Amino acid sequence: MKKGIKVRLVSYITIVLLLIVLLLEGIFIFGIHSYYLGTAMDTLTSRASTSATFFNKYLEGYSINERARYILENLSREESSKVEVLDPSGAVIINSFGFASREVIETPDVVSAQDNHIGTFRSITPVQGERILAVSVPLREYDTTIGILRFSVSAEPLYEVILKIAINAAWVGLGVIAFGFVLSLLIAKRIVGPIQQLTEIAKKMATGDFNVRAQKRYDDEIGTLAVTLNYMSEELGKSEKMKYDFISSVTHELRTPLTSIKGWGETLLVGDLSDKEETLQGLEVMTGETDRLIGLVEDLLDFSKIQAGEMQLEPLIYDLRRLLQDLHLQFRYRGQTKQIHLYAEIPEQPLSVYGDFNRLKQVFVNLLDNAFKFTPVQGFVRITASLNGGQVAVTVADNGEGIQPEDLAKLGTKFYKGKSRQSGSGLGLAICKEIIELHGGRLSIRSEPMKGTVVTVELPLHQGPQPDSSS
Repeated sequence: MKKGIKVRLVSYITIVLLLIVLLLEGIFIFGIHSYYLGTAMDTLTSRASTSATFFNKYLEGYSINERARYILENLSREESSKVEVLDPSGAVIINSFGFASREVIETPDVVSAQDNHIGTFRSITPVQGERILAVSVPLREYDTTIGILRFSVSAEPLYEVILKIAINAAWVGLGVIAFGFVLSLLIAKRIVGPIQQLTEIAKKMATGDFNVRAQKRYDDEIGTLAVTLNYMSEELGKSEKMKYDFISSVTHELRTPLTSIKGWGETLLVGDLSDKEETLQGLEVMTGETDRLIGLVEDLLDFSKIQAGEMQLEPLIYDLRRLLQDLHLQFRYRGQTKQIHLYAEIPEQPLSVYGDFNRLKQVFVNLLDNAFKFTPVQGFVRITASLNGGQVAVTVADNGEGIQPEDLAKLGTKFYKGKSRQSGSGLGLAICKEIIELHGGRLSIRSEPMKGTVVTVELPLHQGPQPDSSS
């Protein structure tokens, strides 16, 4: 694949250079061809027109044969063109070599001269063994054409010059293509080299080495990709560390209740079952630790469903006040046990929401459980509900130990527990946040160390028919 990119890049650059060179070569050769032949034709036309004008003016009254002899006798010795005098039908009366023949010339220049116009002719293919340029001008007696003066010259020397120039241009074009090919190899190497480095970095990341870093060579898309790859490596490393911390934490959370259950189980097996107080104490500890295990397993199951996108809600319309009132009663006894004051501020008007009752209960139980867990004796926990525009806002506040600023930004992230020594899997808040977002709401946290924490849940207010609050 890497070689393929390099080959394609070199091929594309070479093809583009080849097309450009061919186009420029074609334009250049066409220009040279037009210039040489055009210049020669203009010169020939000028000479023929000048000669015809002179002879028409000063040989007026002479017959065509007399004019032909005069023209032949007065030709310049330096005249390189073939000069012919033709009769009106196109037959050769005499030429500059002194020969006379009855050959009839029917080239376009002669035909044009027969119509009293200056005619030109350029043969692309050889005529009688060579390519020629010819100009024919009518010889007139008053307004009557009595003959034709024809100048012609071989175009072969011109085509030889044009061919040499074309060959030299072709060599120059090949040199440009070769130079472009070498340059494209260097460019492809400069482009593919960083990509190969990034590929090797990605391979190492795939094997779990997140300490490798890509070098940003250029401030371009590849440089941006290197920076992004480094960022991804850092985040993956953090995620990997959090995962291992989570596994360690979950292992500890599993071991602690299992150790208690096993210890009390062995105590009850070898102990005196007639000691009712000790037996009840052991069973109570085992039941509590079993509940902890069940809660941990449920968190893991919920998290796996969220990760797989399989968490399904069973939403209904109901009044959220009923749930908050039930939780207030449920946690009030716990507050009395831990000597923590629990307050509830629930409005009179209905708090109608469209959501999954069990999942929302799971969220608020988790928030209250955390609040009691981190609030000291004689502290307080407050549940507040209110209407804020089209939102139902439920706040769980405490005056506990609070959260450090560096931990607050990451709180609610999967596997993240912070620096607290309290038991827990680190999944509770992450699951709560996902559940609230599935309901179209938002969960936010504010906290100050040693002053307390405020968790706010915002859910959309249902605007339809109100539910029966007694149900």
